[in-house]
Amino acid sequence: MSGDTVVSTPEVGDADAAQLAKFGYGQELRRVLNLFENFAVAFCYISPVVGIYSLFVLGLGTAGPRYLWLLPIVVLGQLFVALVFAELGSHYPIAGALFQWGKNLIGPNYGWWVGWMYGWALIMTVASVDTGLILYAGPLINNIFNTTINFADPNQILICTVLLILVQLAFNIGGVNFLGRISQIGVYFEIIGTFGIAILLAITGFHHNISYLFSTQGTESAATSPLGVDFGGNWWLGAAFVAILAHVYIFYGFESAGDVAEEVVQASKRVPRAIISSLLTAGITSFVLVAALILAIPAGSKGLANTVAGGVPFLISSNVSSAFLQDLALFVVCFAFFSCGLAIQAAAARLIYSYSRDRALPASATLSRVSPRFRTPVNALLVAAVIPALFAILARFTPSSNITIAFITIPAKVNALFLLVSFAVSGIYLSFLLVVVAALIARLRGWQAQGAFRLGKWAIPVMVAGCVWLLAMLVNILIPSGITSPRGALFNYDWITLLVVVVIVAIGGVYTLIAHPARRIEKLVQQGNVP
Repeated sequence: MSGDTVVSTPEVGDADAAQLAKFGYGQELRRVLNLFENFAVAFCYISPVVGIYSLFVLGLGTAGPRYLWLLPIVVLGQLFVALVFAELGSHYPIAGALFQWGKNLIGPNYGWWVGWMYGWALIMTVASVDTGLILYAGPLINNIFNTTINFADPNQILICTVLLILVQLAFNIGGVNFLGRISQIGVYFEIIGTFGIAILLAITGFHHNISYLFSTQGTESAATSPLGVDFGGNWWLGAAFVAILAHVYIFYGFESAGDVAEEVVQASKRVPRAIISSLLTAGITSFVLVAALILAIPAGSKGLANTVAGGVPFLISSNVSSAFLQDLALFVVCFAFFSCGLAIQAAAARLIYSYSRDRALPASATLSRVSPRFRTPVNALLVAAVIPALFAILARFTPSSNITIAFITIPAKVNALFLLVSFAVSGIYLSFLLVVVAALIARLRGWQAQGAFRLGKWAIPVMVAGCVWLLAMLVNILIPSGITSPRGALFNYDWITLLVVVVIVAIGGVYTLIAHPARRIEKLVQQGNVP
């Protein structure tokens, strides 16, 4: 893949620009990304390192070592979605992918709602990813400079998050070349952070044999659960349904290869390859790392409990005695968080730019403006930085006791930003579902893909499978099951995630009633071009 480094010749550039012009858009963004860079943007968004280091404890504590085998199920389910997106990204290589796909397949109003849910999910994901960096950067800085950063202090978390967002903003404004280069480096760090850590743990010696990977270690019962949750002794029909969310929360972001499609050379060919390869590569690297981490759990009756309490840093420090290697592992994780946030911020900005270019947002003329110097949507990038920074303030609010409002309970000792993370995932899955449903409806109405990548006779079966998968996981994420239930206590906090979805939909509904963005989009479509 890295050998596919064909640069944009005038002929190639003209062909890409001509294809874009068929959809009514001029080539404003700089088209320079090759296949590996396009893959790298998507892979860094998925970021196995960020996902696993953030969610390993929840998956392991909920379902034990056997939670590893839920990972291939998630990757397969998302592969159906990725194949649909690959076909759409090849046919419609336009910035702001999901919005454009929904708009062109069904209509402006439908596309607007797809973009609305997807956009808020992206914004909240930027905030959640960047807020998590200090958990690893704090100890690393303390180790190197003998400082005393308290990475649990809300003020220091906020400062670190805002500084990180500003640095990412500077790189993104500087040009898509920076995004491509940083993402390429991010891929290498991800490989080190997955295969490298796995090999290091294998060299130092695993503490269990392969059979341990198939055990539950009693996580399905309250008396032996390291997280203190009770599934009534049911693993497949209990623990697995909740633990699978630890993987569900990781394997998305491959669609961002389509978000930057207008900056990819030979986009119709390369975007689908980047979408599919980023998901499959993330699946393989994640499986290897999770398996290695589980096998590295210290032996003994308290090994699992101590791992759930201390997480991945505990596993590394308990198996690797070298302070240098421990710091190196922390640095790799920190860079993974940085490149992940950078890629998501870029994807969010391209969606805002694409939305605004169709006059679908307030201040669209300003937000759709492209810097003549950097050829990047600077104003859209500013929005994609400022709003996550404002959301980061929510990390300061952590109730000391449960807050009950009618039938809704805001749980104690969970900060407000963390409550929004579940919406970020549900918003992603909802927008994914809307797009796959749109593709299925359009196909049944006679639409045929004309891009370089086509599903052919497999299109409808793949789309149906994608719809079933996404609907099942969306229900699994959103369904209220009580604040004391394992799902309510660990993931969706009973009604909270569903409530946030309802609030976002309500805000969008009010805006559409007042501003009628679909009418503006339709007007531009009828004109055949955009200003």
